[in-house]
Amino acid sequence: TGPLKDMNFSIPEGGGVRFIYQFTLEPPAVSFRATGEKDGIIDIVPKTGILYLNGSLDWETKAVHRLQVESLDEKGNIVKGPYTVTIHVEDINDNPPEFDQIKYTGVVRQNSRPGKPFMYVHATDRDDPTTPHGQLTYSILHHFPNPYTEMLFQIDSVTGAISPSKMGSYYLDPQKQDTFTLVVTVKDMAGMTTNAFTSSADVIITVKESLWKAPPTIHIQENSTQIYPVNISQVHSNEPDVIYDLFEKEKLPRLPFSIDQNGVIYVTEPLDREEKDTYTFFVVTKDNEGELVDKPLHIHVTVEDINDNPPVCQQAVTVLEVQENEGGGSNIGTVLATDMDKEGTLNSRLQFKIKSQVPAVPASNLFFIQQDTGILQLISSSLNKRIASNYSLKVLVTDAVFQTICDVQIHVIDINDRIPIFEKSDYHNVTVAESLPVGTVILEIQATDGDEPATGSSYIIYQVKEGDPNNTFIIETDPETNQGFVKINKALDFEAAPVYNLVINATNPEPLVPGVQYNSSSLTLFKVFVTNVDEPPVFHMTVYERKVSEDIPVNTLVMTVEAYDPEGDTKIVLKEAQGKHAQYFACRKRLFCKNNAAQKSKATLILHLGDVNDNPPLLAMDYPPFFCYPLSGGEKAFLQATDADEQWYSTFTFSLAGDMNTRNNWEISKVNATHAYLSPKHANFEEKVYNIPVIINDNGKPPLERKVNLEGILC
Repeated sequence: TGPLKDMNFSIPEGGGVRFIYQFTLEPPAVSFRATGEKDGIIDIVPKTGILYLNGSLDWETKAVHRLQVESLDEKGNIVKGPYTVTIHVEDINDNPPEFDQIKYTGVVRQNSRPGKPFMYVHATDRDDPTTPHGQLTYSILHHFPNPYTEMLFQIDSVTGAISPSKMGSYYLDPQKQDTFTLVVTVKDMAGMTTNAFTSSADVIITVKESLWKAPPTIHIQENSTQIYPVNISQVHSNEPDVIYDLFEKEKLPRLPFSIDQNGVIYVTEPLDREEKDTYTFFVVTKDNEGELVDKPLHIHVTVEDINDNPPVCQQAVTVLEVQENEGGGSNIGTVLATDMDKEGTLNSRLQFKIKSQVPAVPASNLFFIQQDTGILQLISSSLNKRIASNYSLKVLVTDAVFQTICDVQIHVIDINDRIPIFEKSDYHNVTVAESLPVGTVILEIQATDGDEPATGSSYIIYQVKEGDPNNTFIIETDPETNQGFVKINKALDFEAAPVYNLVINATNPEPLVPGVQYNSSSLTLFKVFVTNVDEPPVFHMTVYERKVSEDIPVNTLVMTVEAYDPEGDTKIVLKEAQGKHAQYFACRKRLFCKNNAAQKSKATLILHLGDVNDNPPLLAMDYPPFFCYPLSGGEKAFLQATDADEQWYSTFTFSLAGDMNTRNNWEISKVNATHAYLSPKHANFEEKVYNIPVIINDNGKPPLERKVNLEGILC
């Protein structure tokens, strides 16, 4: 209760009839009167001044009611007022949210970017939007069908934007499932309480094939005379307003392709298949910030061949040989030609034809060439070296457009009707020392052949036919003189083979004509006597290698080194160790020494020493170390430890030694495996010089330690 004056009230909506306030009468006033936005709900009892509700307020209908209240005397005259009474209606959560559609439909493309919205749902709530009553959150309640462990779609809880999830971007495929139904819910109270109102709506989503896909392999005809650039294909992003660009897979001097902002791909210049027959590159899409929108598309371009290359003879002159007794139909060789146009196509198909033959004796058509292979054949067996020893042919090679002339020289050679004959049937014997090196010539031999010189019919090949099962000897021929040189092919060994009884034959690379055979005239004999040479001993190994610990005791057996005598009848002794570190080793003699002390051999001994922890750590600074510390404190001494042992043992711990006074004044903090800081704990030092004992340990087994004293000097 209270006197009549301007007043403001805040009253929750709903609640029915209720008392608001009571104004007190002040004489000569005997009653009250209320006018204004009472709306049949708000009124005042004239005699008592009680302001009351005779019904429920509704925030959604009217949020503020403004009344004028005045007091009256007995005659109805105004005593006080009018005063303004304002009633603010407070919202309560009495309205569920409502979607603006019962059912929504949307379309999403296969492979759409995850998180990129393709549709929205929207709901409203009549409650006060400035309070949680009208704050809405969206979620997906059901997902039909849902074949995976995660949902293929997601919704923005604030905006209602629906987009593919990461899994959806990967798995959405209209060939597998082209329609999905989502049950989408909206809650008020910002979704924070269990008694919030909830509404739902169905969302029907149709999945369509992705627009963003690579075109089939693009085929471009080489050396086209079109006006460039030429449109060769087009790609389409699923997203609008993207920026198209090309990304080069190969590091080419230039990429002869471009793309415009409609996704149209162009070839920018003529291509040459013989220079490069395929191209591979990527098309990418970016947003205005340069971020990739779609997965890059792989573009393949194949350059199609046209017939723009003539046949080329593989040789300036094709030289062939034919024996004068060759029969008709014999193959005498092949004319080879190539075409740089695409292999396996009509553009590179070659055909052959003989245009001319010189001389034209004894006939003008002695030769025939197969049209599609270039194989030359004899038409008849009428060649005679005495009539013509050489023929020149002009062979026409053509493809569908071009033609080339290839020159062919055919030499008529003598038939191989003579066998090689040795000048000696027996070269008796040769005596050689077993120590002769491989490649030494031990004998020169000679045979002659009556066939045409410098042909396969007269060239002589020498071979050891008998007496050399291990190919200890080899025979090389001088092509100018047909002289043979017998050489040592493998090391001789008196103990293994002191005598060789060799049979050597002489043959031609060209087959003999029928009716002619090699005989004893093409054979010769000789013996090789191998003499013994006192050879040095041989170690079983050229290098002996072992690893031992560096603390190995003196007189420990490191290894056993053995050797043998190739002669097989003499004892060997290991005499001494030589070299840079020989003083550390001694040989234990086990056998008798050879009589010939001049025969010596050496082998290499490599001994790897393994480190042991036998060196205590040191400070890597002048000793004894000292440092200055100011009165204010805070100065640090940088300590570094080293160790002569391997790095394996060079991880150190630092600690303070001495009495409690040292520990109260100083501290050590480790920096890394080899460094630490020493620093004062405070600035209240009574003395000018301090002796600080520090202990450094390594990590060996057992660990070694060193104690050092540092001096801290007040400065």
